[in-house]
Amino acid sequence: MTDPVLHDASAAPASSRKHRRLRRILIWVSSILAVLVIAALIAGDILLHRASPILKAKVIETLSTRFDSRVQLDKFQVSLLKGFQVSGSGLKLYPNHLQIDAPLIAVDHFSFRVLGWRQLLSTPVLIHHVQVSGLSIHMPPKDQRANMPHLSSNQEQGEDQSHAGIKIEVVQIDVDHANLVIENGKPNKVPLTFEIQKLVLKSVAAGQPMKFHATLVNPKPIGDIDSSGDFGPFNTESPGDTPVRGTYSFRNADLGTIKGIGGILASNGSYKGQLDNITVDGETTTPNFSLDLANHSLPLNTKFHAIVDGTNGDTWLQPVDAWLRHTQIIAKGEIVRMPNVQGRDIRLDVTVDPGNIQDLLYLADKDPQPLMNGQVTLHTDFDLPPGPEDVQQKLRLKGSFQLLDIHFTNPKIQSKVDELSLRGQGHAKQAQQEGDALKNGNDQAAIAANVASEMRGNFTLGGGKITLPALNYRVPGADVELQGGYTISSQVLDFTGQARLDAHVSQMVTGWKSWLLKPVDPFFAKDGAGTEVPIKIGGSSSHPEIGLNF
Repeated sequence: MTDPVLHDASAAPASSRKHRRLRRILIWVSSILAVLVIAALIAGDILLHRASPILKAKVIETLSTRFDSRVQLDKFQVSLLKGFQVSGSGLKLYPNHLQIDAPLIAVDHFSFRVLGWRQLLSTPVLIHHVQVSGLSIHMPPKDQRANMPHLSSNQEQGEDQSHAGIKIEVVQIDVDHANLVIENGKPNKVPLTFEIQKLVLKSVAAGQPMKFHATLVNPKPIGDIDSSGDFGPFNTESPGDTPVRGTYSFRNADLGTIKGIGGILASNGSYKGQLDNITVDGETTTPNFSLDLANHSLPLNTKFHAIVDGTNGDTWLQPVDAWLRHTQIIAKGEIVRMPNVQGRDIRLDVTVDPGNIQDLLYLADKDPQPLMNGQVTLHTDFDLPPGPEDVQQKLRLKGSFQLLDIHFTNPKIQSKVDELSLRGQGHAKQAQQEGDALKNGNDQAAIAANVASEMRGNFTLGGGKITLPALNYRVPGADVELQGGYTISSQVLDFTGQARLDAHVSQMVTGWKSWLLKPVDPFFAKDGAGTEVPIKIGGSSSHPEIGLNF
């Protein structure tokens, strides 16, 4: 019998040698296969390098057919070493129907990878992810776009009219640093420019709408916009007809970048339509809205329905419902570009009802306390043309107003109103007491009557001056008709008119003066009024000077 131990000892070296031989064979085979794979990849790369001009020409043909454009592509590379990877740079598209020097679409660099050969052989070719940097879209002036022919009905439905080129579908495109430039066609006018920081496009295919998510910086007022929605299919012959819909948020919008106003605005809303006719519904909040006229801030909240031409930024408000603290302002109109002038003309039809006059005065008056408190109803045409001038110099208003239950905040002014009312009613003794209290510095006693006023009239504003051709001012016992103006910057009053009072002249004074004036009462009594006298108002809003104007 053979000894098992001896048998195992003699067999071990032979088995070990077989295992070593097998490992060497496997290593050789693996090495050979690796070399073959590397050689195949290199050979494929070489073949693809030689085939790149053909593929490049095919890509140019595809883009040219898809966008009906002349296409320029500086570099185009394909590699197998990192998977089937495609990259390129210097891509430019010039639509055939546009006479433009700058390309409509330009891409600095792009790259994508196809995961397998099956995807290359499929129809359409499916690409999961494309990376783009330096995208520029340069929209020509609207008049050039308007003259372009429209697509045929089949093209409008998104059908591919040509079988030339490669059919491609892209799952997602990531764009870094994109610019949208919209020319206005006006000499010496800066085009509207949007700087898009990030743009993500999904479901990109010919004749189909694509989903997008964009973050960008709004040019004026400067602020951050975040928007998501659907865009397309892109109309190459008439870009303004391209459908768009989505939602947006607008944050940290600095209204100070618009000359004449200030505040930080936030807005949310939705939009739909086509690029040159977008319906927008939204709301804004500005907790610190101000005018440079006074630099006093108030909360301003709005809800709006508007039509926007996304190709040039012109906007039609239909309407805006705003609340300035406790005052409702409804505005309808347009914000449009003007020929040969930088900026936009704002033309609105404005109604204030209901409103508090102190809200409007606080926003526009430099004094820390508004001149008066009361209820206001107002209707005016509003025109704020573009230009470098201050708002108070270029703002134009024309309308009518009514003020009810007015009480002046300055005790001296309110005391004069009280005195006018009391003397007009024939309460001369009480008026004398209030006047004496004011002279002695007792402001509270001086305005004890605290008579409410009413005021109504027509007005125009231009060049920083309010003109009132027909102003009616009424307090119990007195009715005053005035005409004149008020200069906003200097706060200077300049009015003349007639005061009609219920009481006779002799009833407006006390003591011996009353007896002395009785004979002249008939000379001042006219048309049912106890007294009618000419008056003038001068001075400033804080220190008015009221007197007779014989």
